[in-house]
Amino acid sequence: MTKRLIFLGPPGAGKGTQAQILSETYKIPHISTGDILRTAVTYKTPLGDKAKGYMDRGELVPDDLILDLIKDRLLQSDAAKGWILDGFPRNVAQAKFLNSLLAELDLAADRVLYLAVPDEVLISRLLSRQRRDDNEATIRRRLEVYRRDTMPVIDFYQEQSTLKTIDGDGAMENVTSALKEAIA
Repeated sequence: MTKRLIFLGPPGAGKGTQAQILSETYKIPHISTGDILRTAVTYKTPLGDKAKGYMDRGELVPDDLILDLIKDRLLQSDAAKGWILDGFPRNVAQAKFLNSLLAELDLAADRVLYLAVPDEVLISRLLSRQRRDDNEATIRRRLEVYRRDTMPVIDFYQEQSTLKTIDGDGAMENVTSALKEAIA
């Protein structure tokens, strides 16, 4: 049985960690848009070279280019049995683009999983990562941008009845169990 999953949630919700665990459990690739971009740039693919131009100028890579990269990735043989898409879509326009792309490829997401975590927990988690750019003001700003741009995506998938909300504020094993239950 295929597992085609979209992971949504704010920065620090644990999407990457949980996606990695489930990727290993179900033997399907964890597809992160950041990883796709970095790989395409590293291997100097035609799309990677285009993306690098935007990145070098400090600009966001346009949606259509991201979608082309995702399309290429979804067509790779290891994605035939399913995939976990992490970090995309980030806005409703991207969600609509993704739906069109999946329809074009004769695919559909089996489940959209939203990891809900309270802001104070997210801030604490992100501060504990001790990244250079992570201070409380920056983190709060990222959460504001997330709420403005990405929360409407939650509503978009809710209306399509494919969204499952998972409480991401718990022990890692409990969150993993809740995700597996939602996927089953």
